[in-house]
Amino acid sequence: MKKVLLKEEIQKSLTGHEAWVFDEVQGHISKEFTFKSYLKTIAFVNALAWIANKENHHPDLIVSFNKCKVILTSHDEGGVTNKDITLALLTDLL
Repeated sequence: MKKVLLKEEIQKSLTGHEAWVFDEVQGHISKEFTFKSYLKTIAFVNALAWIANKENHHPDLIVSFNKCKVILTSHDEGGVTNKDITLALLTDLL
C-alpha cells in the first residue's frame, strides 16, 4: 500500500540529497542533472529508464542537449510516495 508523504517526511527522506525540489502545488519532486555532452545525457536517460523499469515506477523526463530534469510523483496516489523517494535515491547513484 502506497501512502502520499507529507512535506516533512519528504524533506527528511531526502536529507543529503538537497538538490531535489518538492513542488507542493504539483505534488512532485524534481531534480535537474547536467552533463558534458548530449551522448552523456542520453546515457543517463537510458540507465535511468532501465532502473525505473526494474522498479516499476516511471519518472517524467525533460531532456535537452546537456540536461535532464527528472520529475517523480505517484500519479495513481496523487502525490509523492516512498516509491518516488526510492527512485530519487537510486537516480542519485547514477
